[in-house]
Amino acid sequence: MSGTVDRRLAELNIALPVPSTPQANYVPFVQAGNLLFLSGQVPNGPNGPEFKGKLGAGFDIAQGQQAARLCALNLIAQAKSATGDLDRVVRVVKLTGFVNSAPDFVDQPKVVNGASDLFVEIFGDKGRHARSAVGVASLPSGVAVEVEAIFEVA
Repeated sequence: MSGTVDRRLAELNIALPVPSTPQANYVPFVQAGNLLFLSGQVPNGPNGPEFKGKLGAGFDIAQGQQAARLCALNLIAQAKSATGDLDRVVRVVKLTGFVNSAPDFVDQPKVVNGASDLFVEIFGDKGRHARSAVGVASLPSGVAVEVEAIFEVA
């Protein structure tokens, strides 16, 4: 771990998960020019999907933020797999967060802050990004959150 981002991860005592393999007919990332498109990541932990539930119906905002943070860690692991070196990340350009929501739940942006805050914590100003946070009726494996990202890379 000699890179600046790897040192920052160590300072924060963050270990990246092993990048997951797709469970359907897609690839985990595609690079087009200097943009790296990362497929949506769910909150997979060492034993598979975590944080199964619906925001506003048994899951609170803090739990949703933890789920979004784990999605972000999985995105960073995929970015490292794609680039070989997280110092190649020029900027986190865009996040889209999908929140498994009860019909009356309206705090999707607060939930997706769990991912946004982690990107800024790790990448500093390069981690600030455009974003959408959307409520959905369900997500794969019943998880609470899924996040996809676009990074600019060198």
